[in-house]
Amino acid sequence: MTLAARLAAGEVLALDAVITHARRGALRHSFRTRADHVMLAPATARPPRGLSLDRFNLLALYRRDHGGARGAGTGTDWPWDQFAQAGLDRAPGRVLALLTQPRFLGYWFNPVSFWMLLEGDALCAVIAEVNNTFGQRHSYLLAPPDGAPITAATRLSARKVFHVSPFQDVAGEYRFRFALRPDSLSILIAQIDGEAGVETAMTGALRPLTTKAIVAGALRRPGGALRVIAQIYWHALRLKLKGAAYRPLPPAPHEEISR
Repeated sequence: MTLAARLAAGEVLALDAVITHARRGALRHSFRTRADHVMLAPATARPPRGLSLDRFNLLALYRRDHGGARGAGTGTDWPWDQFAQAGLDRAPGRVLALLTQPRFLGYWFNPVSFWMLLEGDALCAVIAEVNNTFGQRHSYLLAPPDGAPITAATRLSARKVFHVSPFQDVAGEYRFRFALRPDSLSILIAQIDGEAGVETAMTGALRPLTTKAIVAGALRRPGGALRVIAQIYWHALRLKLKGAAYRPLPPAPHEEISR
């Protein structure tokens, strides 16, 4: 059974992601961590105990957290509309999947989530849904111009227009690479700004999500998204102590998505 078919049938997958982050240029800083993500087709998902859709649980996914304006999302309606405007319709066999970190005991924050348009085991297009710690969101739609599937060799780029870190300029471009297999996922994001920039990678195995895995993850890395936000502030403090210049918060882009 293909990955798209498994998700369409309701399977929910777990991604125990290894995340690396490296700042390049005159001021260097890097770290490595892990974070628990889920991948599912929200329209058909049958989550195990411990993960709920639109209701409180140990882990939970709420429609308002994704798809459109931050805090007022519409779930799958919004990404389907965005893909349609890019010429990618709901053809038979296409499945819309979400890769994200769920709420943990009600607390939510995601630096980036990914809406993925799948057909069989192929990745057709992606929307990277980016949030900053200042309550803002902007998304980037990524698809090959020739309509070819996204493979590990595909290079996708987008101009950086959104303020993510107060220690980086809103300048340069992002370069994305996705390697999606039935049992693993690798995402590489490089933000290039002259000789400076940031390289981020998220890699891991895709496995069926079970209640046992949910409990084990909560015990192994308690806090979920709260742990992520704590790490963000910790590394921000380290950057400040290294002498990184602070940039004031600019207005968010007028458009909610870049194509």
